[in-house]
Amino acid sequence: MTEESIISAESSASQTSPQGDLASPASSQDADAPIPVRRTSLPGNLIRGAMIGTVETVPGVSGGTVALVVGIYRQLIDSASHVVSAGRVLITGPDRGAGFMHHLRLVDWKVILPVMVGMIIAVFTVAGPMASAVETYPELTRATFFGMVLASIFVPLQMAWQDRSGPLKVSHLLAGILAAALTFWLVSLPATAVEPTWYVILPAAAIAVSALLLPGLSGSFLLLTFGLYEPTLRAAADFDLAYLSIFALGLALGMICIVKGLKWLLDHRHRITMVVLAGVMVGALRTLWPWQDAARGLQGPGENLGVALGLGAAGFAVVLVLVLLDYRLSQRQMR
Repeated sequence: MTEESIISAESSASQTSPQGDLASPASSQDADAPIPVRRTSLPGNLIRGAMIGTVETVPGVSGGTVALVVGIYRQLIDSASHVVSAGRVLITGPDRGAGFMHHLRLVDWKVILPVMVGMIIAVFTVAGPMASAVETYPELTRATFFGMVLASIFVPLQMAWQDRSGPLKVSHLLAGILAAALTFWLVSLPATAVEPTWYVILPAAAIAVSALLLPGLSGSFLLLTFGLYEPTLRAAADFDLAYLSIFALGLALGMICIVKGLKWLLDHRHRITMVVLAGVMVGALRTLWPWQDAARGLQGPGENLGVALGLGAAGFAVVLVLVLLDYRLSQRQMR
């Protein structure tokens, strides 16, 4: 297959692939049926990016979860895929210039740029205070985000339910349960203490970026497991360019490795992918259980049970309102 035919095929797929997260995705039988592109505003995307950047500083909360809730998850994955394709064509050719520009034109820049700006501003603004809040009020912080993530699980489940590719199968449910169990085991691993050298930072960042792309997995929690959570937050707060440059390179390498596979799953195995992501989010709730000892062992509720329940309920309500508003907006755009 020639480069021109590949570009033509990817362009066609990009025009017909689902863009609205809460809209019903196209199945393999009706893949040629175009689905309206989700409309967003510049201020709204700045706020979405700020929300994603904020939660990425919290161990146990995934930026991908927020992207799902606020309705831009699919746009982010598709755009990231086109950026990776642009880089590949620029390096391998044969028609480097035309292929590179073609893929860049397919990136949803009106969403990506303000989201990235919002994320960067939030990370450098919130990193220090968030680290202090997690250290000073760990139980209440976890309780708040436990409620938020619990409400967020409805989003991938709703998307799986609305999928037009066929009935929900037992195999889908089993895959979700297995994903929940594996994630629960992963986030139960004890934290390690390592020296933040470049050969540690680089692969850790490459693995942690998967949390930005996969709802349920927390990049901050993975960094905590690797022993790099506090060094990374302090580097962001202190503008340590040497550390941040190595970390950014690791993020880029990790994104290149995972984004293409995830886009294929969303295009061709959408329902089971959504069920698995919901399972990952369920398993990841273990990291946000408010009462834990220093070794991450789960404990029973403490004296601040009432406050924790109130904050958890508030977090649940905030996300539920966002989900309902996003759903109503998407339905109005589809009419």
